[in-house]
Parts: sequence; C-alpha cells; structure tokens
Amino acid sequence: MALPENELKDFLDTKVLQYNTIAFIEPDPISVPHRYTSKEDIEIAGFLAATIAWGNRTMITKNGHRMMDLLGDSPYDFVMSHDALQLERLDGFVHRTFNSQDFKHFIKALQHIYSNRGGLHQIFMEHQTDTSLQPAIHALNEAFFEIPHEPRTRKHVADPNKGSVAKRINMCLRWFVRKDTSGVDLGIWDTLSPSKLSCPLDVHSGNVARKLGLLTRKQNDTKALLELDTKLRLLDPDDPVKYDFALFGLGIFEGF
Repeated sequence: MALPENELKDFLDTKVLQYNTIAFIEPDPISVPHRYTSKEDIEIAGFLAATIAWGNRTMITKNGHRMMDLLGDSPYDFVMSHDALQLERLDGFVHRTFNSQDFKHFIKALQHIYSNRGGLHQIFMEHQTDTSLQPAIHALNEAFFEIPHEPRTRKHVADPNKGSVAKRINMCLRWFVRKDTSGVDLGIWDTLSPSKLSCPLDVHSGNVARKLGLLTRKQNDTKALLELDTKLRLLDPDDPVKYDFALFGLGIFEGF
C-alpha cells in the first residue's frame, strides 16, 4: 500500500489525530509516569515502565504500576535514599525475563546516575548530536553499568552501538521530549528537540512501516531505524515521532 508522499502524510496525520488522544493514556505504560508531577519522579517512573514494555500491553501497564507501589509511590525518593532492607521489598517482582535482581540493579544504577552523572536528563543533553539521541543511549548504557552488576542485567538496557534499535528507550524519550496539545506525551525535557527523536521500532511498527513503503530493510536493526527515521523526518521534520501513534494504532488496533 505504498502511497504518494502527500497522500501518505495525510493518511498518517489522520491516524495520529485518531490515536494521540487522552484515551490512549490509561491502558498504556505511559500511565505510569503520568501518576507524578515532579520531574525526577516522572523520569524514574517512565524509565522503569518503559524498561519492561514488551509483551502484553495490559500486563506491562499493570506491572509498571506495581513497580511504583513497591517503591512506596515515591520513585525518586526511594532511588536516592533506599537501604538494603527496603530493597528487599522488590523480592519476587518479575516481568517476563526482568526479575527482582534486575530491578535492584536498576535502583542502584539510577542512584549512581543521579548522584554522580547529574541524572538521566543530563546524560542525554551531554551526549546528543546535532541530529540524533542514539549516541546518548549508548552513553546511558555505559553509565548504567559503571557500578558492579550481574551480566544478565545488561540485556535490559539497549545499546545502539551493538545494533539495537533501543525500542523501549526511544519510546521513553518520546514520552519525555514530545509535548503537544493532546496531553499524552509529558514533554518534561524541553531542552531536547523532538526533531532528534527516533521511532520506537518493533515487530508491529516495522511491519506497518514496510506495508506503507516507509521501510524497505527486512531486519529490525539500527540501519532499519535510520531508514525509518529518515522517512518520517521528511513527513514532519520538527516532530517525526508523532507518527509512532499512527504506526502503533494501525498495527495493534487495526491489524493493518
């Protein structure tokens, strides 16, 4: 169903308007950071919820809220002031292959990042390029594992330098950087430009993108992500990742 560029843009813009609405929030993992108003609480809640965002959407959202309950509904305070006894609260948590051992490392790593690296936002400001936030995702991966950790936990923080499309982190970045009138994305990082965002690429969005002629590469890897980003930036140079709502809606709700 490859369309001429002007028709494709009109079609996708219509789908963005259809799905980028307040009704999107409640059943989605983005509802987890929407619980909070302080920047640091939103950052930590969003990052943790995005980390487990694979599998069933309902279960992801449920477990994201459960994570916040385990953190006493004060994620930043828990990260910065937890002790060994409080970490034991996390025992038994599991979402697919992400378990309590991984959860505990994430808490310690986030404490390290906020104490020694200026926080998540600072890492992305320091390591962005003129056109991309992907190098900053690599820098985040490095910072995350500067402290002692189990090798198994490394798989839960993507690294574009190793070919990963970093779907979950790119989704989290959409939440933090985009801000529009719909009120879905939170837009708390106004020092970063939405023009640099990359589309959260997964099986569903990739398949829809291929059917629409936005993506020709068959494998979902960093080359495919660059191809998709390039096409979406032609459609809207200022806010290319708004089309994530269209690709998501077409794939999940319409079986496109």
